[in-house]
Amino acid sequence: MPTQPRHAAMTISRRRFVRSAAAVSLGFSGLRCAAPHATDPTVPSEDLDPLPDDPERIIALPEGFSYTIISQQGERMSDGFYVPARHDGMATFPRPDGTTLLVRNHEVFSWMDASFSAFGADLSLVDQLDRSVFYDPGSGDTPPFGGTTTLLFDTQTQTLLSHHLSLVGTLVNCAGGPTPWGTWISCEETVESAGGSLARDHGYNFEVPASLEGLPVTPTPLTAMGRFRHEAVAVHPPTGIVYQTEDVSDGLLYRFLPNSYGELEKGGSLQALAVRGDPSFDTRNFGGRGVEPGVQMQVEWLDMEDVESPDDNLRQRGFEAGAARFARAEGIWYGDQEIFIACTDGGEARKGQIWRYRPSALEGSVAESDQPATLELFIEPNDGTMIENADNLTVAPWGDIVICEDGTGDDYLVGVTPQGNIYKLARNLSGNGEFAGVCFSPDGTTMFVNMQSNGWTLAITGPWGSARL
Repeated sequence: MPTQPRHAAMTISRRRFVRSAAAVSLGFSGLRCAAPHATDPTVPSEDLDPLPDDPERIIALPEGFSYTIISQQGERMSDGFYVPARHDGMATFPRPDGTTLLVRNHEVFSWMDASFSAFGADLSLVDQLDRSVFYDPGSGDTPPFGGTTTLLFDTQTQTLLSHHLSLVGTLVNCAGGPTPWGTWISCEETVESAGGSLARDHGYNFEVPASLEGLPVTPTPLTAMGRFRHEAVAVHPPTGIVYQTEDVSDGLLYRFLPNSYGELEKGGSLQALAVRGDPSFDTRNFGGRGVEPGVQMQVEWLDMEDVESPDDNLRQRGFEAGAARFARAEGIWYGDQEIFIACTDGGEARKGQIWRYRPSALEGSVAESDQPATLELFIEPNDGTMIENADNLTVAPWGDIVICEDGTGDDYLVGVTPQGNIYKLARNLSGNGEFAGVCFSPDGTTMFVNMQSNGWTLAITGPWGSARL
């Protein structure tokens, strides 16, 4: 099912977009803008150049970049089902033939009607699937409409080759994360219990292989990873430890130590992060900046019990035991031996924070306290014109962080350099709707991102700076 570019991005003068040759030398060709350091709340917003408008009123991009809408809510997929609504977290995986697989979440809530589903507004397609492939078949004839879809994309021709349902019967699949063993972990951001229209409890992670075979998968809830409002995960490749965020204003940061590398269904132990020597530490800075950017704090990990938490009190029990508290930890991504975490409502102005976790050289071992991991506040702008409510994020091939905003007005894709400088990468022109699921193709040529309220997945190409990939 070939697709054609909807719009080649308008151009703006290089002089207007790039104000500093030094800034350009740090980044990729023609895109880095000389933005102020994110930790300085006094910098005026006009130091960030505006992006040019798109005549189609979809997305504004810098000079030389273009986009294609490759998948839209309501389109028929290759398996005959419809593209579900509310595209959210997403990741890419390489194929032996050079094509790219994307696994994409759909954050559909229990109260949404069938028009948000893959089965048609009249649910006429539900019976085409055996009920055994639904995690929750529902208490009547209507299953939950969340889950994942898997897309096959050719970056050479910029065409979508196929797309399929890959996980069904789950709920509020917000984000997740890729694993080194070639799967996507899809996270339910809800703790709704069986009753009413639901036949099973929700609030779990599910693993979806990066494959076109055997779809939809037979879903297995990864109960040992905990039951809470999951947002996203990142995996430490050397150990297989999975770090998990919790999207509530008083949430914790968890890690899951699997019993067997790459085999999460075999169980393991769940722990929560604590600041060493400062139990029940509050990272949120709500009352003013209590944590300064760049200060490294040593951490330790506390064992959690009763992790399925039928009363949804895992975070309160953890905090009382000494775990640190975070303000809506959402996006999380493993970079070069470090993990970045977005706290959407953190900071004095509640505009968001980005944290950096550096694992111990002995991460997960009994000796890790000899070389403890560290946590530091990477940026806290406290200025919505710079970053407003960071949500999903990824680490780009050239080392910058790319952040999806989920704010109250215009939403942007925002880049942050390793030095903490900020630049605007894209702007949502289609209305007040969040970006989600930003990620890059394995070959580095294409950035994918979702525009959630529109139900669109976009592929974006341009001069990413191939010499740095």
